[in-house]
Amino acid sequence: MKNNFTNNLKSVSIAVFIALLIRSLIAEPFNIPSGSMKPNLLVGDFIFVSKWSYGYSRHSFPFSLGWSNKKIFSKLPKRGDVVVFKTPEDNRTDYIKRVIGLPGDKIRITNGQIIINEEKIIRKRAEDFIDNDNNVSLKRNRKYVEYLDNLQIAVLDLMDNGIVDNTKLYVVPDGHFFVMGDNRDNSQDSRFDNVVGYIPFENLVGKARFIFFSLENSRFLQIWKWPKSIRIERLFKLIS
Repeated sequence: MKNNFTNNLKSVSIAVFIALLIRSLIAEPFNIPSGSMKPNLLVGDFIFVSKWSYGYSRHSFPFSLGWSNKKIFSKLPKRGDVVVFKTPEDNRTDYIKRVIGLPGDKIRITNGQIIINEEKIIRKRAEDFIDNDNNVSLKRNRKYVEYLDNLQIAVLDLMDNGIVDNTKLYVVPDGHFFVMGDNRDNSQDSRFDNVVGYIPFENLVGKARFIFFSLENSRFLQIWKWPKSIRIERLFKLIS
C-alpha cells in the first residue's frame, strides 16, 4: 500500500515537473480577456505563446520565480511581432500587444496615424469589421490595413479625435519597446506612459504564435455551450 502511494506520488511529481518545464521553456497557453487586439484576436481566443522566441528571464517561469531579470539566449523582437509581456507597473500582469517601436525609435501619433522616425505608416480603409457584442448586437467598426515594414496589419479605428489619436513624441529607450493594441481606440498600451509605458526587454514573456481554441460568448468550462460557441474558423489560425 505504501509502495503504491510512493510510486503514484513520484509519477505525479514527474508529470508536474515535465508540464512546468514545457510551460517555462517551450510554450505557454493564454486566453484573450479583452478586445484590445481586435480584429486579429478576439475575446475567447486561446493562444500558444512560444517561450524561446526572445530568450529566458525570470518572467519565463510561473509567478516570475526565475533567477534573474537578465535574459539568456536572448533575441530581439521584430517590429510587428505580437508579444505577451509583464506590465512594468507590477511585473505580474500579462498583457498582449504588438511591437511598434524598437530601441531608439521616435514615435508620434497624429490624427490616429503612426509616424516612426518621421515616416508616416501608410494605412488604407478596408471593409468594416462586424463585431458581435456579447451576442446582443452587431456593431460595424472602421477597419484599416496598416503597412508596417513588410507586414499588412488589420487595425480598428473606432472614432476620430480619440484621447491618444494625437500624442507627444515618444523616444524608445535602449533595451525597451513601444507596443500598441490593434484596436487603436480601445487599448491601454505604451501611449499611456503613466500606466504601461515602454516595455523592458526582460519583461517579454514570448511571441504569440497561433490560436488553438476559440469560444464566442461563453467560458471554457461551459462545455454544454461548446457546440454553438466554438469558432471553428479560428482554430489553429496563425497570429500575424
